Amino acid sequence: MTEMVYGTVPVRTGDPILPRWWRTIDRWTMSCILILFGIGLMLGLASSPPLAAKNGLDPFHYVSRQAVFGGMAMFVMVGVSMMPPQLVRRWAVVGFALSFVALALLPVLGTDFGKGAVRWYSLGFASVQPSEFLKPGFVVVAAWMLAAGQAVGGPPGKMYSFGLTVIICTFLALQPDFGQACLVLFSWGVMYFVGGAPMFLLLGLAGIVVAAGTFAYANSEHFARRIDGFLSPDVDPTTQLGYATNAIREGGFFGVGVGEGQVKWSLPDAHTDFIIAVAAEEYGLICVAVILALYATIVVRSLTRLMKERDPFIRLAGTGLACAFGVQAMINMGVAVRLLPAKGMTLPFVSYGGSSLIAGGIAVGMLLAFTRSRPQGELADMLGRRQG
Repeated sequence: MTEMVYGTVPVRTGDPILPRWWRTIDRWTMSCILILFGIGLMLGLASSPPLAAKNGLDPFHYVSRQAVFGGMAMFVMVGVSMMPPQLVRRWAVVGFALSFVALALLPVLGTDFGKGAVRWYSLGFASVQPSEFLKPGFVVVAAWMLAAGQAVGGPPGKMYSFGLTVIICTFLALQPDFGQACLVLFSWGVMYFVGGAPMFLLLGLAGIVVAAGTFAYANSEHFARRIDGFLSPDVDPTTQLGYATNAIREGGFFGVGVGEGQVKWSLPDAHTDFIIAVAAEEYGLICVAVILALYATIVVRSLTRLMKERDPFIRLAGTGLACAFGVQAMINMGVAVRLLPAKGMTLPFVSYGGSSLIAGGIAVGMLLAFTRSRPQGELADMLGRRQG
């Protein structure tokens, strides 16, 4: 009976943890993450010294901090990837609960650092953005609800998860942080679709998003200003989008040369939200294509491995994490080339930011844990044995 259910993939449960982890982990995805982090440090060396000089700091202050936070992120990523899915789910619930409380208290205890959106807690030596840590926990909790709802006699998981999504998106919109709200809603929509959502419900959800966007445009000056800037046929060359667009144009195919770029002297967020503009200007289209290929490899590899997974919770949670990771990268780069309105979203593992790096390490660690090879065999193998 065991072979019929789980196939014939050998299980060596007596192996030490590290050899078993190394044998079952998706080494391609992990390698791509390490390369992206290395590229982020390289671009940080190019983009952050002007800001450090402006603030009277050591030229490599931000690069050093990125290396420290990145090292912590890699450690967390490996640690989480070693956990079984059930343990990942338990810790995700705890992390989500803490992040949700922190998100709800932002209007009272948070700060905007002069950027017009209350998204951070200032700790003096560093800042924390709760929404970054909320996302991976939310995906796992929502996947758990959706998977539980598929069981016979299970709870109304779709309704619970949708209600939770609406509450979180409302808190994020009040900051305002419409980019993260869209990412949370997209993650839930992908999992809902994979879980077998009726098409008319998805169309209804799209209608709700359009209505919410129209309401936000009419009532939020912050949101309206960004939409108007995006829709304007002319780009003000003295804005962040103007500087980024010009830098990408100047970079061409091979770039202007290492250290020769000028956009880093003009953009205050060159090392965070617009780091892809620095890459395009100094290293050209080739570097951007490599970055795109790395993100695509991570998403495609993860989804391919999840297609073989028969546990609904693992399949839904892994799909939500992989798609959220890929879409966040797409949004960041789409903003830089003016395909999307400005969102204030980092490029995963490349942009500077402690919260982004560590939360990204947690999210990818969960994804690696869910995509590890497990003793379940192929579905065709199971059916063949039943017929035999």
